[in-house]
Amino acid sequence: MNEELGHENQESEEEKSRGRKMDALKELGQTEVPGGKSNIHCLTIVGQVEGHMILPPQNKTTKYEHIIPQLVAIEQSKEIEGVLILLNTVGGDVEAGLAIAEMIASLSKPSVSLVLGGGHSIGVPIAVSAGYSMIASTATMTIHPIRLTGLVIGVPATFEYLEKMQERVVAFVTRNSRISQDKFKELMFRTGELTRDIGTVVVGPEAVEYGLIDAVGGISDAVQRLESMIEARRQGEGLVQ
Repeated sequence: MNEELGHENQESEEEKSRGRKMDALKELGQTEVPGGKSNIHCLTIVGQVEGHMILPPQNKTTKYEHIIPQLVAIEQSKEIEGVLILLNTVGGDVEAGLAIAEMIASLSKPSVSLVLGGGHSIGVPIAVSAGYSMIASTATMTIHPIRLTGLVIGVPATFEYLEKMQERVVAFVTRNSRISQDKFKELMFRTGELTRDIGTVVVGPEAVEYGLIDAVGGISDAVQRLESMIEARRQGEGLVQ
């Protein structure tokens, strides 16, 4: 009798589990993610980086106030040994993007970034902020001057602020990658490559050629690279070249 009850309870739990999975699939379009403990934390930067202004609900956004606490937790966690940053972003708020980039660059733990789809505008500093950066062969990065939309009050003061902000972006990118300041500015102000705008769109291999990104690769390459960096850190030999 007890065995029969136990069997019925087991079936009931299995049915409930299947029901929960089906509900998630129907309502969210999601299947269950495989479990398993990992020493690598995956940080995703997708859509538009949202800063001090709330974007419309139909926009896909990454809120910087969600990312910053994650980075603090990663730095403090004993279980997490490395960070994998996946990017597919159109850019967004410059100060918010720089804040995220500065935090990633100042992590004591190994980090690898992988640009998938696009790492545009302020996504460029975020991409290069990792200890090692990678890009998919079909992914692109847009490099352009900082722009403002909407009402501008006090044009000279606003222009000076934008110029200083732009210099901060240029300095950060060139400090955290192999591209020279002159080359980066040349790409930023190049005319004729973007319709009704100035700037440059670079595809994966071009980004590596310019020294902006370290290597072309995919998810397996990025994970392998991060694992080798973690192993090297464990052994106290520095980053594996």
